[in-house]
Amino acid sequence: MKRIFSGVQPTGNLHLGNYLGAIRNFVTLQDAYDCIYCVVDLHAITVWQEPGELRRATREVTAAYLAAGIDPQRCIIFNQSQVPEHAELAWIFNCVTRLGWLNRMTQFKEKAGKHRENASSGLYVYPNLMAADILAYKATHVPVGLELTRDIALKFNNDFGVEFFPLTEPLILGAATRVMSLRDGSKKMSKSEASDMSRINMTDGADAIQKKVRRATTDPDLLPGPEVLGPHQELPEETRRGRPEAYNLLGIYAALADKPLAEVLAEFEGAQFSHFKAVFTDLAVATLGPIGAEMKRLMDDPTTVDRVLADGAERARAIAGPILRETHDIVGFLRPG
Repeated sequence: MKRIFSGVQPTGNLHLGNYLGAIRNFVTLQDAYDCIYCVVDLHAITVWQEPGELRRATREVTAAYLAAGIDPQRCIIFNQSQVPEHAELAWIFNCVTRLGWLNRMTQFKEKAGKHRENASSGLYVYPNLMAADILAYKATHVPVGLELTRDIALKFNNDFGVEFFPLTEPLILGAATRVMSLRDGSKKMSKSEASDMSRINMTDGADAIQKKVRRATTDPDLLPGPEVLGPHQELPEETRRGRPEAYNLLGIYAALADKPLAEVLAEFEGAQFSHFKAVFTDLAVATLGPIGAEMKRLMDDPTTVDRVLADGAERARAIAGPILRETHDIVGFLRPG
């Protein structure tokens, strides 16, 4: 069976963007793939994390996986730091990857900002760890985050004259849901934005969701119809920029309802935002409410969450261990016979 690897960073405050952009897709993929889902705590510490909060956030991501419907019996769920093969393979890839490749990576530039000299070396070489995450299991597909993985696999294979690591393929899941801030439709919904009103958290209850949707920024015009779409039923970027908040809410609603945007536009054409927000709230509460409640229950039962992670780590090591040992042999490392 084709194998997928993917993960979510435990940096706190999981929100609607995390759910629609990643976790909901993870649930669907488990029906067709051998799925390995990781809480990437090694990636998280490329920037400073308070230790107690990191532990809490690791359990929160795990709880979100479980509450959303990922089955730990059918999938492997674990946190990265419990499987040392990730870090060891990443070091080998540090010695394969070229500096020029890393210099072109935009994420380091974005996260380091103007203070690049103060950034951690871990942040700089994060693509090598990302490649190790994927190739430690010889994953055939990833939903997001290939970065340099294919280049590293190809160079390793060429350097040592082997066909060992696969050239992992991106998994095309259709049009991505763009989840923007409820306060500013031109900015992505983010856990780092100061105002909690800018996002719907996965653990928000009905009252919080209703309050946030009611106060979400809109404009004074009536909702548009499907005539705004392009010839392939896509929303032109110029059209989106004209009413970013309106199209953000319409896009989120379409994703939550699992409907094409054209159908949603036809349903609400000419409606007032007050009516649309009421329907939106009901849908968001019905979809996220049970997930949030189950997340809270699991967070109050850390023993169960930790047991899932420990079991997943053992199963992950059973796959990654033999692959790493073969890698040692290819590289030329001595090990006990």
